[in-house]
Formats: sequence, structure tokens, C-alpha cells
Amino acid sequence: MDKSATILYIEDDSASRRLVQRVLGSQGYHVLVAGDGLEGIMLAREQYPQLILMDINLPSMDGREITTRLRSLPHFATVPIVALTANSSPGSRELALAAGCTGYLTKPIDVGTFPEQVEDFLHGRVEPLTVDERNQHLQVHAQNLVMRLENKIQELEVANQQLRELDRLKSDFIVLVSHELRTPLTLISGYAHLLNERLKQADEAVPASLVAADAQGLSQGVTRMRAVVNEIIRVARIASGTLDLALGPVRLPEIVEDTYLSLRQVCQQRRLKVQIGDLKRLPVIEGDGTQLRTAIEQVLSNAIKYTPDGGSIFVVGRTVDNRAVDLIIRDTGIGIPPQDQRRIFEQFYVLGAIEHHSTSKSAFQGGGLGLGLAIAKGIIEAHNGRIWVESERRDPDRLPGSTFHILLPISQASQEPTF
Repeated sequence: MDKSATILYIEDDSASRRLVQRVLGSQGYHVLVAGDGLEGIMLAREQYPQLILMDINLPSMDGREITTRLRSLPHFATVPIVALTANSSPGSRELALAAGCTGYLTKPIDVGTFPEQVEDFLHGRVEPLTVDERNQHLQVHAQNLVMRLENKIQELEVANQQLRELDRLKSDFIVLVSHELRTPLTLISGYAHLLNERLKQADEAVPASLVAADAQGLSQGVTRMRAVVNEIIRVARIASGTLDLALGPVRLPEIVEDTYLSLRQVCQQRRLKVQIGDLKRLPVIEGDGTQLRTAIEQVLSNAIKYTPDGGSIFVVGRTVDNRAVDLIIRDTGIGIPPQDQRRIFEQFYVLGAIEHHSTSKSAFQGGGLGLGLAIAKGIIEAHNGRIWVESERRDPDRLPGSTFHILLPISQASQEPTF
């Protein structure tokens, strides 16, 4: 056999691929490598190697399955396929030979004898297997294939269900975005038209108060539209991993107080009692104050949204092992079903039917894009922290409430998640 023969090596470990390439390449062989079974099958069909070396434990398709597939192709009915694996468990050799392998070599390879072993297989060496052994292990191989197929079908069914759910969430999101943008656009269009009509019909100068009122209406529409666009941009940055943090000292008591002040008017209108505990004992943490304010505002706004008028919201904090701060926001709202307590932090996920979507963001169960908690989660995880919720159930009548935990490390020095 010509030493210029082409050899294909299918192996997911890059170090093993490099070693075999160097050892056989130094002997004049042309060595092709593939990192998984599908790539290996594609290369084999394109290059027609004279010998195939195959790891057994491969992702997606194992070596025995790849061998069975290759043996079904006319050109590879007699091509030597040699298992090269660290698996030396009882029966593994016989199983590989029954699946169609020509030989079975174990790793680590002996650099001195390995080229000779390859040469032997190129010259027609075939490791024997008795008829009884072949039949016995063929049955095992067939059972393994059926089990793998069954598992793959189950995985595909789960993936398909997830895709259908994602498709529904995206469709709902488009409806919500359209709804959220239509409201400020109506304001902008309406006040612009009103202002234009005033200017057309006025015989004298239009009073400044009327112009100011129309301008304020335009400004409200623009502000609301900007908030919608900013939410979409922020969640896109989080999803792409491009959220930049400007780290510095952060005083959580100040952030919580500023956040509450921005929401106090809404709370007063809905008679919500917000009680903030003594947070002054919390240590100064390292983080991005602007981003953390956004995250806390999203969680506090969520508590306001799902707490009926006249309810209560409590904000407390504690230090955990002198390593982290746990900021706790508890409400007396309608609660969250256990099966949804992880999903509410996903992008686009909205608890409840979007048909009940309200124009007002401050009203009980009011509007929104379903991005608030996803944004909060992204910001907190970017700080190497965690966010989660505890709630017994969802019950609009008995109001079991929800408790959100925001766990943030005091120092970002390690830049690694520690919780």
C-alpha cells in the first residue's frame, strides 16, 4: 500500500487529532481530521479515504453508529474502519467489530508501533469475530440504536414544543410592541394635529399656555416611545452579551430611595404602602449604579403592577457571609404559579393572556412588553449576582404575594459568578 494513502481520523479531542496527524503525517500519509460524526461522514463522502480511524465516544453520533452508516454506503463496504479509543471495558471491542469496524486499537497510542498497525490494516488485516459473538453483539448494537433513536425523538419533541412556545411568545411580543408604540404615536399625532389647528385658526397670537400644554402632550408621547425603544435595545444588548458596566462604588440605600421617589406618585394614586427597611447598614458594593437602578426599578415596578390597590410592598436587605448583599422586595400581590417562577425572567414571557393587556403601565396588572424582569436578570447576572422569586401560588382573591431576592456580590474583583 502506498504511504501517500489518505486517512480520515474522526475524534472530538483536538490534542489527539494533532498527535495522530503528526505521527502519520511524518510517515507520508495524508491525514484528514473531523471533530464529530456528521463532519466525518461528509469528509469521507467527499475525499474517499483509504482508511478511517474512529473514536467510539463521540458527541451526537458515537463511533459504532457512524461505522454502521458508512458501511451502508457502497464505496465504504470494504474500506478499513478502525476504532481508536480509550474505552477498554469488557465487550466494547466485540460491539465495535459487530457494528462494522475492521479493528480495535486502544489509546494512548504507542508512537513507535502505531504506524505499523495502520499499515497492517491498509494491507488487509481484519480482527476476527466468531459468528456467535457477532450475532450476540449485533443484537446489543441494534438495541442501542433503537434506544438512541427513541431518546433523539423525545429530544426533538421537547425542542419542537419549545420552538412552538417561542414562536407564540414572539407573536405575542409583536402584538405588545405594536400596542405599546401605538399609544405614544396616538399622543404625538393627536397633539401635533391639535397644535397645527390652533396655529391655523388663530387670528391673534396663540396663548403660551395652550402651546405649552400641547408641547407637554407631545413630550409625553415621545418619552413613552423612547422608553419602549430603550427596553428593546437594552434586552438586545443583554442577549448579545454587549452590556457594558461602568464599575464603581454603589450605595444601595440611595438607589432604592431614588427609585421609590420616581414611583411614589403612582403608589400614592393607587394607595400602595411602600415600607423600606433600614438599609443604611448595607455595605457599599462594587457595580454599575445606573444599571443596578434600572434592575431594581424593574423589580419594584413589577411588584407595584401585580399588587392590588391598597396593598403593601416591603423592601429590606441583609448581608450574606460578608460576601454579598441580598436585597428583598416583597409584595402582597396576586402571586406567581410555581411552574412560572423561572419563566418570568425569560425574554418576551408575559404571565397571563395578552388580551387583557392594559394601556396604563401603572394600573393593577397594567401594560408592558414582558421584558422588565428579563432586563433585571441580565443586569444582575452581569454583576455576577442572582435573582429569583418565591411565591406559594397565583391567587387574585387571597393574594399570597411574591418575594423577589436580588443577590449581589460586594466585590467584583474576581469577575466570576460566586453564587
